[in-house]
Amino acid sequence: MDFTNFKNSEVLLGLRDLHVHYGGVKALDGASVALAAGEVVALMGPNGAGKSTVLKAIFGLALVTSGEIYWGGKKIKPVSREMVERGIAFVPQGRRVFRHLTVLENLEVAALIMPDKKLRGERVAEVLDTLPLLKPKIKTQSGSLSGGEQQMLALARGLMVDPKVLLLDEPSLGLAPKVVVEIFALIREINARHGTAILVVEHNIKSVLQIVHRAYILDKGRVVAEGTPGDLPAGIMEKVFLGQLE
Repeated sequence: MDFTNFKNSEVLLGLRDLHVHYGGVKALDGASVALAAGEVVALMGPNGAGKSTVLKAIFGLALVTSGEIYWGGKKIKPVSREMVERGIAFVPQGRRVFRHLTVLENLEVAALIMPDKKLRGERVAEVLDTLPLLKPKIKTQSGSLSGGEQQMLALARGLMVDPKVLLLDEPSLGLAPKVVVEIFALIREINARHGTAILVVEHNIKSVLQIVHRAYILDKGRVVAEGTPGDLPAGIMEKVFLGQLE
């Protein structure tokens, strides 16, 4: 899918020629990425390729040196709170939940931008309907949850704002293989059930390629390949991870 013109109405979220520097290090070196409504798109590549920086730049957590970010065809300057209000939720890596709060309290905190308490309660019910495994744990302190349950809670918190776009950073990190399967099935269900567009950074290549519509492969801050899972160049991942890309 060609998203050369990021002002195109098909593009919900677009990054064009993005540059991000951390001191003297080029985290992003002219990366261009686009996400259409209802798509699931993966960002893949070795450590230091710039994958997580793409998500942070979108959410206003990384200072963009140059380049453009478009939301709904309009150029924007990301600020975290404003991105939430626009309909973008960010679930960072590491299952960052409030460990001293219950599952319910975690969800309520995530919905504080909703002024109506009744609406917050209704949203909690809707989110738990999508993640029913959390229902029996609603009064459980989140610090006592398993790793998989904490990741589900992190996803649930992201869904509390009813996002149009969900940014996921390494959702399978540190999880047992069985739990990884459950998490990816849940991501696919969120997309299918709610039409949520999802941009996911993931090292588990085999699993993520089973649920995405398209994928970008990054290396040294640049996009080196893009396409559907079946259209990606043969051997490209091996070349990137082994440092053999010319």
